[in-house]
Amino acid sequence: MQTNHHWANDSLFYHIYPLGFCGAPSTNDFSSTPIPRLESIYGWFDHLQYLGVNALYLGPLFESSAHGYDTADYYQVDRRLGDRQTLSQLVGEAHRRGMRVILDGVFNHVGRHFWAFRHLQEWGARSAYQDWFVNVDFSNRNGHGDAFIYEGWEGHDDLVKLNLQNPAVVDHLLKAVEMWVQEFDIDGLRLDVAYCLDRDFLHRLAAFSRSHKSDFWLLGEMIHGDYTRLANHQLIDSVTNYECYKGLYSSHVDKNFFEIAYALNRQFGKGGIYHDLPLYNFVDNHDVNRVASQLTDPAHLTTLYTLLFTMPGVPSIYYGSEFGLTGKKESHSDAALRPCLNLSQLQAACPQPTLPAWIAKLAQVRRETPAFRYGDYQQLYVSHQQFAFIRRWEGQYAIVILNAAGSEAEIAMPSPQPECTLTDWLHDNVIIQSNSSSIAFMVPPFSAHIFVKKQP
Repeated sequence: MQTNHHWANDSLFYHIYPLGFCGAPSTNDFSSTPIPRLESIYGWFDHLQYLGVNALYLGPLFESSAHGYDTADYYQVDRRLGDRQTLSQLVGEAHRRGMRVILDGVFNHVGRHFWAFRHLQEWGARSAYQDWFVNVDFSNRNGHGDAFIYEGWEGHDDLVKLNLQNPAVVDHLLKAVEMWVQEFDIDGLRLDVAYCLDRDFLHRLAAFSRSHKSDFWLLGEMIHGDYTRLANHQLIDSVTNYECYKGLYSSHVDKNFFEIAYALNRQFGKGGIYHDLPLYNFVDNHDVNRVASQLTDPAHLTTLYTLLFTMPGVPSIYYGSEFGLTGKKESHSDAALRPCLNLSQLQAACPQPTLPAWIAKLAQVRRETPAFRYGDYQQLYVSHQQFAFIRRWEGQYAIVILNAAGSEAEIAMPSPQPECTLTDWLHDNVIIQSNSSSIAFMVPPFSAHIFVKKQP
């Protein structure tokens, strides 16, 4: 398993979508005085430290037209959130609290208010920036009335594709990254739609960012395909693990732990295709339904989050979901997934009152158990609603046992060592004993158990 002790491997991320979290207006008027709404994050730092969070992923926060992924200026913080000083001070406070910070790098496309695109609109074929964008053609008009057509990301004409084979475009983006590192002291980037990005650009970005900060972390958004196309020694460090994202909730909903067990074996078991890759694991984010809305029984949040924190990879929590917050994607809006939240109100009327403490406990056991951060993975038992596996690392092992059923179930599995006695890390006074070759354990309904032991 993973032997590179990069800071990201030891991290618990907390993902915030700033424009929604901070209650910013849905559109940018590009004329208002900056309002430092990012400062609302300060009131959450104590809560994040209680959860065990030590890394922040802040979604898009540079000047944009609407949702942040339609960039207008890579060198200015969105005036709806504040200014460059606002961001610099926020990152500084996170660092003082022992939290790394990564930002969204949206390099595949820009919005129609991007300064070079506005120049193209004004000057047409005489613009020096027509080669900054993909497939600009002056033989026709587009649906916005411009005297040219162009390529938008996946057909969205409000997201204008950048020509990442143009050296001037690449230089503009890399200089922005340089400014983000030097002025804001960020620790990494999450690369939006990384699966679309030009490979030569990724090579340049990886070398450039690490030349400024040797442990700079690059996380790529990847929805399907072979993750090693992007996450490898030549390109970026990690990608979003959408395969297990789906398996984590649907294995509960469908009463079919075989689904997530298959994915974990394929990725991290003996001979697993990603056995040395710290994938970025999550149960929800700004683009998909809140996991509490996906599950059919809220009792499954216990076993689901236990899986998230104990499976191989780097776990992430999407803001508010630690309270069991619900939210579903609508046909033409993601607003329900990206709300402005009041921490005091959530704590006073938490949808799932015991969940934050459970997550904090899981974060502690992960923090204190290197086997969960670096260990190998081996399945011990799987049935429709029961699942057990073991993680091993340098003389330590940890066994995870889950029961997602509403009734007690017996699990019989191989013993990690003969005649051992194991104490449950999550539940006081719960022990299991093995004979020479096996362990039998009656698992209570809707429960998760973690047995950690150092081998002699």
